[in-house]
Amino acid sequence: MTTTVVHRVIDSNKQTESKSNGWAYAEDIPGSRCGPDDGPWPRPYERLQDDDIWRELRYLAKPQTVQFDETHGWRADSLNFQPSPNTRTQDRYVVKQLKINGRLWSLTGVFDGHLGDVTVDHVSYHLPIIIGEFLQKAFDNEPLRLTDPSFISQSFSDSIIAFDDAIAGDVLDLFGGLEGLKEYSDEQIRHVINDHHQGGHNWRKARLNMYGTTALVALVDPDHDNLWVANLGDCQAVLVSPKGLIDWDVELLTTDHNGNNDAEIERVRRQHPDEPECVIDRRVLGALAPFRCLGDTPFKQPPEFTRRILYNLLPGFPDKSPWEEFLARNHTPPYISTQPEVTHVSLRNVSPDSRTAPRFLILASDGFTDLCTNEGRNKIITDWVHDIVETSPHLCMPVHNDKGNINAILPMSPTNSKSFGFSPSRSSFSGPPSFILSPLSPTPSVSSPPVSASNSTATTSSESSSSTSTTATSSTYATTPGSSCSDSSFPNPSARLPGHPSHNMALRLLRRALGGDDKESVSKCLTLDMDVAWLDDTAIVVQTL
Repeated sequence: MTTTVVHRVIDSNKQTESKSNGWAYAEDIPGSRCGPDDGPWPRPYERLQDDDIWRELRYLAKPQTVQFDETHGWRADSLNFQPSPNTRTQDRYVVKQLKINGRLWSLTGVFDGHLGDVTVDHVSYHLPIIIGEFLQKAFDNEPLRLTDPSFISQSFSDSIIAFDDAIAGDVLDLFGGLEGLKEYSDEQIRHVINDHHQGGHNWRKARLNMYGTTALVALVDPDHDNLWVANLGDCQAVLVSPKGLIDWDVELLTTDHNGNNDAEIERVRRQHPDEPECVIDRRVLGALAPFRCLGDTPFKQPPEFTRRILYNLLPGFPDKSPWEEFLARNHTPPYISTQPEVTHVSLRNVSPDSRTAPRFLILASDGFTDLCTNEGRNKIITDWVHDIVETSPHLCMPVHNDKGNINAILPMSPTNSKSFGFSPSRSSFSGPPSFILSPLSPTPSVSSPPVSASNSTATTSSESSSSTSTTATSSTYATTPGSSCSDSSFPNPSARLPGHPSHNMALRLLRRALGGDDKESVSKCLTLDMDVAWLDDTAIVVQTL
């Protein structure tokens, strides 16, 4: 087997350093994507110096910062990471503000798509809009209850359930519901759903039902008194808060809804008591790993939905046998739950003297969990937060005396990234943009308009790109500063990414999970010579509270 080590761009202000190759074994790569069967082992990788590691991380993860409130230091740093140049990431993240009754709430989230990226794109763009509409409607109907945390929890949950119901419902409505399908022949169904000659509106609706995504969404009220986290799947939310002068409390706020959770298996078995094959090998119907998610309609509707609608959707299914294998076990759907687990946290009771140090909320897809397998999530996060609050003075210029303000500790990177340009160090195929929906003002007021993907002027800071956001829909995606896209978007091959350590909290957490100061470990994760993905997709949002 012939191997090729890709040459990377070196800082033009430095002399070219000689690059050396090392050899990595399966056990050197964290997570579950690499094993002895993925040989031959050892495989070559390229040893990177520290500046090159930061340069490579910026290129691969496209870190992004959104400032919610500069005075309080409320901001969100985010990224979407996949080191394999041949792999299209199916993770997405969102950072947005919702205007509810004239005040701005923050909404952040991560989504881990599976089977394809159509549904995760739709969810990451449209779900925040639906949540905002439900909360506004809840206020209009019962304005006195908007300060009731349980009322917000219920509205939050209802919005997610209603959103998922519409994915299948919008298609069934074309035929008068599931019973109405009996009145249509396969040819008639094909004519209705394959409406490319009329713009493909029905076709896009139907296609959403073929794929799925987990969802982890966090909501914070305008005064930062309350936090709500809604979870479907196996992404994780972690609250990190100061405890005393030097210690930190690391609290996991979510439960994994997958086959590793015996309670989830028991729930499904209890709901389908006479069906021993409702869970096989810790997978739903022997096929799907998440037990709660959005989309995945074949696991929520009777088999005729899949056989009559999805089987007739162009371009068709050359091999239906994998689908038929689990459809034969589908007797009493739904098997996948759309009921999110909503956790409320009163932030007034969490480190109330937040002037001593910031509080952090970490939202991460299961790729981050994979990276933490060897050392443990709590150790990695504790090391990271100590590094953040004890950042050496030469990395930042304090702007506040308040130690609880992250901007006094780790200021945002320069907004204008044209000063250092952007150029990929190797070709990439990491997928469409992660949606970044940002506030129109770094210090929002009650008069600030809510933002959307189509009108954002992106007062965000990016460490990797100076692309400008344009209109985005569920089927057409614009390149934003936080996006993952191919190198063809960046025509200047002579430009350089910065090699200095990052001010982005999410990127610093990613580096710590990859090995931190161990440059050999980080280099193996970034440059392993392998044709398929050796690490899982990883989306991270770090929000200060």
